[in-house]
Amino acid sequence: QVQLAESGGGLVQAGGSLRLSCAASGIIYRLNAMGWYRQAPGKQRELVADITTGGSTNYVDSVKGRFTISRDNAKNTVYLQMNSLKPEDTAVYYCKADGAFRVGSGWVSSFWGQGTQVTVSS
Repeated sequence: QVQLAESGGGLVQAGGSLRLSCAASGIIYRLNAMGWYRQAPGKQRELVADITTGGSTNYVDSVKGRFTISRDNAKNTVYLQMNSLKPEDTAVYYCKADGAFRVGSGWVSSFWGQGTQVTVSS
C-alpha cells in the first residue's frame, strides 16, 4: 500500500511563507512526476506545480515567482516552498504522484495524498 504523507500546512499571514512536504512510502514500483494541486472553497482542483524525475518544473501562472517545487529522489519526497503568500492561496493542497503504486490487492498509475490545509489571513 502506497502512502503519501503530507505536512507543512497551517495558518500564515499574507506575505508569509510555508513549506509543504510530501513523502511517498510503501510498495512503489515506479515513481515518475510528482506535483501539488489545490482546491479552494467553491472552486475546482487545480494544478499548482509539478516536477519530473529529471527536475523539469511547471507552475500555474498565479504562483510563478512565489512558489518553488523541488524533489529529493533518494527520499521519494516532493516539496513546495511557498513565499509571499496571498489570501487567494488559501486551499487544501494535495500531493499527487505518478508512476505505479500498490493499492490494496492491485496497483494504480497515480496516487493522491490526503491533503493539507493552507490558510492565508489578510
